[in-house]
Amino acid sequence: MWFTNDACHFVWTRVSGNFSLQAAIEWLGAGGNPHKKACLIARQSLDPNAPYVDVAVHGDGLVSLQYRELAGGPTREIQAIVGQASGQSPGRLALERQGDLFFISTMAVSMPHAAAGATPAPALQPSGAFFRLHLTDPLYVGLAVCAHDDSRLETARFSRVELAHNKFSNQKPFLHSTLETVNISSRDRRVIYHTRDHLEAPNWSRDGSFFLFNSSGHIYRLPVHGGKPVRIDTSFAEKCNNDHGLSPDGQILAISDQSRGGKSLIYLLPLAGGLPRRITSFGPSYWHGWSPDGLTLAYCAERNGEFDVFTIPVAGGDETRLTFAKGLDDGPEYSPDGKFIYFNSERSGTMQIWRMKPNGADQEQVTSDEFNNWFPHPSPDGKWLAFLSYEKEVTGHPVNHPVRLRLLPLAGGPSQELAKLFGGQGTINVPSWSPDSRQLAFISYELIRP
Repeated sequence: MWFTNDACHFVWTRVSGNFSLQAAIEWLGAGGNPHKKACLIARQSLDPNAPYVDVAVHGDGLVSLQYRELAGGPTREIQAIVGQASGQSPGRLALERQGDLFFISTMAVSMPHAAAGATPAPALQPSGAFFRLHLTDPLYVGLAVCAHDDSRLETARFSRVELAHNKFSNQKPFLHSTLETVNISSRDRRVIYHTRDHLEAPNWSRDGSFFLFNSSGHIYRLPVHGGKPVRIDTSFAEKCNNDHGLSPDGQILAISDQSRGGKSLIYLLPLAGGLPRRITSFGPSYWHGWSPDGLTLAYCAERNGEFDVFTIPVAGGDETRLTFAKGLDDGPEYSPDGKFIYFNSERSGTMQIWRMKPNGADQEQVTSDEFNNWFPHPSPDGKWLAFLSYEKEVTGHPVNHPVRLRLLPLAGGPSQELAKLFGGQGTINVPSWSPDSRQLAFISYELIRP
């Protein structure tokens, strides 16, 4: 069950509308191919190349949300933080559908209304692995097993199987935030951290060992393999927004904070925490890039009603305005060799990616397509440019929209789609490449009805 065609044993029923297919899954017998799969699955048809989505428990313990968007298209996956990824048994799992949204739910303990002394009742909760896939009712929904080796017979046990047709209350949906990584070679995604708190803008540390992100006005640090976020002491700066990032040596943190005066200002502080040092005299100013030599900051700022790209010395001093076109210029980031600053601009009529020399000279358009493109991020090896794309009818960079992460090879060639998700503002506002240029970190969002 991979690539463009599937070969598996499948027991199914026809289902329309929202549903939850639940079971506890275990392999009987050791050994076999580590890629063998026991699945809760929904397929468009019984054709081996049909679009589908599933929750797959692999032989090596990996649990993932697999999907094929188009008939005969490639299979992709989002690796969950249960099973192999967490070192814990996945226990009871569910494949859930809410409209075009499919997701993995896992067993959790939930007791928001439990009486004192009562035993918490186990409940299935979303795990952070979400994907939107349009399938036409009715679907073939059921259980599948694949040995991933046609010379072997493998057996999996599905126990306490339940198929529920879900109806939802009129309650507002809950926002879920997921910090993910995507491998630019395989296009496979991995859930690192999932919460119902609102997270934004992951940075990858210079040594590759942790992430930074902002939430509720604060900056947090999270190990690269997940765990519990730790808040960084930013002193008085308690209204940090999603424009933050590390110096080239990884020791200094730039933040954009509006605690003083109500307008975002740029500050620097030690990564370990401490008293921020103010850099910009005027606001609003939003940090986006650090020159490779560590001496200059690039940022977007509003001055006299216009948003433009500016630079300023790290040591402090006067700011330099680099763009003068009418309309929004935003998201400046230096190339790793320091020869260019990439940014997004709407001067052509739609939001596209541009670049210029560090002094503002030779401004030239880099992308010209049917999308609105934001927040360009050159890879550390200088081979790729990652950016966020909205559909052409979307103005600005709003939250909670279908968006794409795309890659442009800087040596030449067309843009490539890296991932599709629900997101936008907060997804990749700031540099989020891994130091080896093999992965990108981002935040995806979903609205889930209880």
